Formats: sequence, structure tokens, C-alpha cells
Amino acid sequence: MTKKWSPNSWRNMPISQVPSYPDAAAVETVEKQLATYPPLVFAGEARKLKKQLAQVAEGQAFLLQGGDCAESFAEHGADNIRDFFRVFLQMSVVLTFAGSQPVVKVGRIAGQFAKPRSSDTETKDGVTLPSYRGDIINGIDFDEKSRVPDPARQEMAYRQSAATLNLLRAFAQGGYASLENVHKWMLGFVSDSPQAERYEALANRITETMDFMRAVGITSETNFALRETDFYTSHEALLLGYEQALTRVDSTSGDWYATSGHMIWIGDRTRQPDHAHIEYCRGIKNPLGLKCGPSITPDGLLNLIDLLNPENEPGRLTLIARFGSEKAGENLPKLVRAVKKEGRKVVWSCDPMHGNTITAAGYKTRPFDRILKEVQTFFEVHRAEGTHPGGIHVEMTGKNVTECTGGARAIRDEELQDRYHTHCDPRLNADQAIELAFLVSELLKKGRADVPHKQVVNG
Repeated sequence: MTKKWSPNSWRNMPISQVPSYPDAAAVETVEKQLATYPPLVFAGEARKLKKQLAQVAEGQAFLLQGGDCAESFAEHGADNIRDFFRVFLQMSVVLTFAGSQPVVKVGRIAGQFAKPRSSDTETKDGVTLPSYRGDIINGIDFDEKSRVPDPARQEMAYRQSAATLNLLRAFAQGGYASLENVHKWMLGFVSDSPQAERYEALANRITETMDFMRAVGITSETNFALRETDFYTSHEALLLGYEQALTRVDSTSGDWYATSGHMIWIGDRTRQPDHAHIEYCRGIKNPLGLKCGPSITPDGLLNLIDLLNPENEPGRLTLIARFGSEKAGENLPKLVRAVKKEGRKVVWSCDPMHGNTITAAGYKTRPFDRILKEVQTFFEVHRAEGTHPGGIHVEMTGKNVTECTGGARAIRDEELQDRYHTHCDPRLNADQAIELAFLVSELLKKGRADVPHKQVVNG
């Protein structure tokens, strides 16, 4: 690892998961153009998120991070963004009331365009082409022209991210996110769910609380906190040329920030300590995520923590565990124990999606019961180790897709073909996502019963 950091010092390091662009000069031209564009997010917003994540690290808040597997250009539209945001808010309200804690809301949105792949190529019917790596790099259609990496796609990704952020800010601050709205949506879900009886107690509790607040004059009209919410964006920092082009010096602090999103994370395939992705991320001041899969060791994890968070700053680093339901119980405890022993201040979050992918009826899918099992194991491990199960990280959509099997409505293998729309990995649909939130709320409530209540201020 080089001692002196700059936004382009990663270019001197080995790198994996990068596309092979046929025209290097065209790539450089696009990156120079992007470097002149306005930032998508601002340093002050990233600092605010870091403060809220510091609360999560201290066990005083919970992180909800979720969104698309890979955003697409073709499906970009106001309805899709609205439907995602609506479900995300419903999940957040359920978790807030169950845990009696603030929920930090971070979407996989407005930048989640690049995807790592297990192979550089894929073969169909004897034809071999470059793998699809996300719309920011190439097209999903299986033909030679579509699969050639095209740097002009980076400008399209920037413009789509800017438009998405504009709408999200309007939703978050313009009244759409009011607690009254979200509660009405949530009650509609509960009344229509096959598991309605299981959810009614929490729904009734929220109703009673809101009736009381209304009775004493606390409404969205009199209290801005009930009609607005903080919402942040995140994505995997995979395409480093794009990230560098949007890396800017904060005029207030003089520090470097990635302005492509509030939080960025490093994937399980690109976390080599002497490689480019760690080198880039260690120098920016944004909150960072680090995916932790079965191959990571306690010593390896501690080394990465020291590289990415040498000052042991709370809220700087979120460790996103993604082992699979059958491996979490074996792999997670030793990592949690090592991090706790060394006094590292991190957020622990559970990604129950990526380790639970199987193939059924010719489709990649994720069984809901395996997703839930990994979340349950995550909570059990942290309770046993005396640490805080800080959050969940899920791939989800606001649409009624059929990509993950199971759930209260019991999507079967043979139904996957009905509405299988993902560009990459299977996502929870709206009902499954909210159902997961209710099930996590039960785990939060159980944990809260064992811990003395703390006064929390959501910064």
C-alpha cells in the first residue's frame, strides 16, 4: 500500500473486475468530461450520514440499506423510484417502532450500475461474449455489439443518478414521506397479508402512538420531523475511473470525498489489501462498506479495518456479512470476536441475499426461508458475543416481481417465470421486503428487552 494517497494513486495498483475497453482514449475523454460535472452528493451530507452510522456502531440506531441489484437505463422512471421509496419507508417505520431507535436509511440507488462477475465471459448456444457488467459498462442483450464496453455509458449513468437523486430529495423533503402516509400504506399491507394476525400487534401500536401524538397537537403540519426524512444513497465502488472523476475536495475541510454517492462499499471480490479498490477507498472520507464473505479471515479483516479506518472513527466503516444461511453460524462469530477484542468501532450489517442464491426452474433465485435464517443467525451471534446487530442490507424492489421464492404469499419455483425482471440477481418483491422488516422487528424487539433503554437523538 502506498503511503501517499491521491484520487488516482489506485492506478498504480493491481486491479480486478475491470472491463476491457477497446478505446482507451475514449475512456479518458469521458472521464475528463465527468470531472467537470457538478457533484451528485455533497460532503456535508456524507458527514451527516457518518454521524448517524456512529450511532449504529454504538448500538443506538439501526441501518436499513437496500435497493436494486443493478439499476438499469431501460427501467428508469418516476413510478419505479416512487414504488421503491414507498416500500423502503414502510420497512423503516416498522423497524423504528419495533426497535425504539432511529433507522438510518441508505438506498442502493442513484449509482448502483456496475456489477462484479465470476467470469469475464459467458457462453450461450456455443457463442461466447463478454459478461454483462452493468449498464454503466455494457448492455444486457446477448449480442456482440451490446456486450462491448462503452465509456459513453458512464455519462448516461451520471445523468440517471442525478435525475433519481432529484426525485428522491423531493420525496424525502416534500411531504410524501410523512409518517401519516407511510402508516396508511403499511396498514394496507397488513390487512392484505396472509400473515395479517402476526403483524397486527405492531400495526396497532403504531396507530395508538399516532393517535396520541395527534391528540396533543403533534402532527406533520406542526412538526417537520414527521413529514420529512433523511435518505442517503450508496453503491459498490467498482468502476474506479468513474469514481475518480467524481472525487472532489471539500472546500470546508480540505478532505477528498466521492461525490457519486453518500456511502460506497467494496465488494467481496475486490477487497484485496494491496489492490486498487482498497487503495482508492482508504483516501476518501465518505462512510465505507466492506463486504465480508466466507473466505475472509479474522486477521485479514483486522488488516482491512486498519487500512480503511486507521483512526478507528465510529461510523466510518460498515462490515456487511454475506455468508449464506449454512455458513453464517460458522464464519461470523470468529470475526465478531476478533473485531470486538481489538476494540474496532464498526457497524455490523447482514446481507442475507448474496450467499443464498440457488438455481430453480432455470432461474437464479433466493429462497425467503434461507434469507430469514441468515438474518436470525446474524442476530443470535451478536447477542451471544455482546455486540450490536447493526443493520440489514438487501436487494429489493417496490414492484410485484417473482424472483425470490417463498414468503407469506409463497412464490413457487414454477412461478419465477411470471415476472422475473431483474438485470442480474433476484430481488425481494414489495411484499417480501415488508414481511422481512416485520420479522426483523421481532428480533429487534427481543433484543431490546434484554438491553437497558438509552436516550437517543437522531443526528
